[in-house]
Amino acid sequence: MSKGAIVLLSGGLDSMVCAGLAREAGFALTALTIDYSQRHRVEVQAARAIAAELADRHIVLPLDLRAFGGSALTDDIDVPKHGVGPGIPVTYVPARNTIFLSLALGLAEASGGRDVFIGVNALDYSGYPDCRPEFIAEFERLANLATKAGVEGEPFTIHAPLLDMTKADIAREAERLGLNAALSHSCYDPLPDGTHCGRCDACRLRAKGFAEAGLSDPTVYA
Repeated sequence: MSKGAIVLLSGGLDSMVCAGLAREAGFALTALTIDYSQRHRVEVQAARAIAAELADRHIVLPLDLRAFGGSALTDDIDVPKHGVGPGIPVTYVPARNTIFLSLALGLAEASGGRDVFIGVNALDYSGYPDCRPEFIAEFERLANLATKAGVEGEPFTIHAPLLDMTKADIAREAERLGLNAALSHSCYDPLPDGTHCGRCDACRLRAKGFAEAGLSDPTVYA
């Protein structure tokens, strides 16, 4: 019988490949998508399509982070379109991966799973502090201090299989795994019909990945 794992599934290419790798490793997947009222709500639709292909169960959890604001993805702040620059961009959502991993941890403990997958990446990324290996290691340590399972000797493992991959590596993995990358959505500021803007950091990194991998990019850009 397959071991169960929770995979955080945003609907983006990274989370799709992460789910594909977890499935390849033999896990039965529960996909957890947080609908945080993000500007790019179309990614929740993408997550549903991906989960239908890869997951045994899919939970879409509403959590309206517009109540907090503080990010171009949840507040009335323009999404930058001038290219990936230095520093932490305004598309950073305060403590997002900490919040999302905490929810995934709760679901894992409740459902009896001890493995949580997250598609963070520390090479070709936008400079977010909660995408670094130090963060993943510290959250795993916290998970095993803060839970009944961890204290009673059933430790959790936080898997971040994309951590040291470039976007080109991730595009190649999607191809190797036979995933339909066109189902995924990356844009932070899509057009009303869901088309990728082609100019935000996420679009630029996505296009760069497919180009450097020498693969056809299935994405429709404005």
